[in-house]
Amino acid sequence: MKKTKNPFEGLHTFIILWFTQSLSTLGSSMTSFALIIWSYQQQGSALTTSLLSICSYAPYVVLSIFAGALSDKWNKKYTLLISDSFAAISTIAVLVLLKSGNLEIWHLYVLNALNGLMNTIQQPASDVTVSLLTPKEQYQKVSGLRSFSNSLVTILTPVIAAAVLSFAGLDAVILFDLITFTIAFITLAFFIHIPNAEYENGQENESVLKSAKSGLQYLYKNRGILNLILFLAVINLVASMYNAALPAMLLSRSGGSETTLGLVNTFTGLANLAGSILVSFSRPPRSRVRVICNSLLFSMSTENLILSLGRSAPVWCVGAILGWLFIPVMSANMDVLFRSYIPVEMQGRVYSARNTLQFFTIPVGYLLGGVLIDSVLEPFMAEQSLESIPVLLFGSGKGSGAALLFFILAIVGVITCLIFRKDKYIWNLEGH
Repeated sequence: MKKTKNPFEGLHTFIILWFTQSLSTLGSSMTSFALIIWSYQQQGSALTTSLLSICSYAPYVVLSIFAGALSDKWNKKYTLLISDSFAAISTIAVLVLLKSGNLEIWHLYVLNALNGLMNTIQQPASDVTVSLLTPKEQYQKVSGLRSFSNSLVTILTPVIAAAVLSFAGLDAVILFDLITFTIAFITLAFFIHIPNAEYENGQENESVLKSAKSGLQYLYKNRGILNLILFLAVINLVASMYNAALPAMLLSRSGGSETTLGLVNTFTGLANLAGSILVSFSRPPRSRVRVICNSLLFSMSTENLILSLGRSAPVWCVGAILGWLFIPVMSANMDVLFRSYIPVEMQGRVYSARNTLQFFTIPVGYLLGGVLIDSVLEPFMAEQSLESIPVLLFGSGKGSGAALLFFILAIVGVITCLIFRKDKYIWNLEGH
C-alpha cells in the first residue's frame, strides 16, 4: 500500500538532479542539432556530418576503460561538475568563433574530440551516481524516467532548435545551451549530495591499470553480461550507420528541408516517450532477456525497411514510431540487469569496459556509413537506369544511396538479433 501511495519513494534527490541535468541535455542537444545542419549546409556531405560524431566517440571509446577506473576513485560530484564545465567552455568557444566569423568545420571536430575525452570520465560517474541515489526496488522506474527525459529531449530538440534558428540564429541556440548549463551546475553544486560508494579492502587504492584490468576480468568471468554487451555493439554499428544516413537522405530528398528532418526526429521522440511511460509504470517482466531480444528484433525489422522504401515524410514518421517505440523498454530492462547483477563498487570500471566494447562500433559505423553513402552507394544508384530494380525500390537522385543503405541495415539488424537470441550465456542471466 505504501508503494502504491508513493511510487517515487526514495527518489527525491535523484529527481532534482535528473530534471536539471535533462534540461542541460536539451540545451546541448539543440546546439548539436543546429551544428549538424550548419555543417551539412556547408559541405553537403554525409561523411562531413558523420565525422562530428566520430570525433566525439573516438576518444570516448579508446580511453573509457581507463577513465572508469579513475571515475571509481574520484569524487562523483566534482567529476560531474568539472566535465559539465568543460562542455560549457567548448560551447562558448563555438559562440566566439561564430560571432567573429571564423567558425569552420575543423573547429567542431577538435571541440567534439575534447568533449568526447571528458565524456569518458563523466559517463561512468553519472551511471554510478544513479545507483548511489536510487533504492534497488526503484531501478526500473529510474531507467524509465531517464528514457522519458531522453525522449522529451528528442522531441523538443528539433522543434525548439528549428524555431530558434529561424528567428534568432545559431548564436541564440548556443545561448540557450549556456543558460540551461548554468541552472544544472548550480543545482548540482549546492543542492545535491552524492554519497560515496563502499569499497572492499584495498580496492580503493588500486592502480588505474589494475582497476581497468579488474573491469575486464569481471566481464570475462561473467559471459552473459559480456555477450549482451557484444550484442549491443553490433546493434550500435547498425544504429550509427542509420544515424549517418538519416540526415543525408532526408535533407536531400526533401530539397534540403530542415523541417522534414526535424519532423522525423520528433516522431522518434514521441515513440520513445510512449515507450518510456510504458516501462516506467509497468510491472517487472518475467523474462528481461526475452524483452531485450524481442524489442530489438522488432525495431530492426521495421524502421530501416520502411525508411528505405518510403518516399514521403508521413511514411518515414511511421517508420520512426515503429523503430523506436520499444527501445526504452529494451534499455530499461538492460539497465536493471546491469545494476542488479554488477556490484555497485565495481560498476564504474565495468561500465567503462562496457563503454569501450559496446560503443567502439559507433565511430566505425558513422565512418562506414558516410563512406558507403558518398563513395559507393550514391554513385552506384546514379549509374542505374530508371527502369532498374534498385531505382524502382529506392528511387533516383541524391538520397537514393542512403535509402539503399537502410535496406541493407534492415537485413543485417534482423540477422544479428536472431543470432544473439540463441546465446545460452545471455539466457543464463535470467537465473540471477
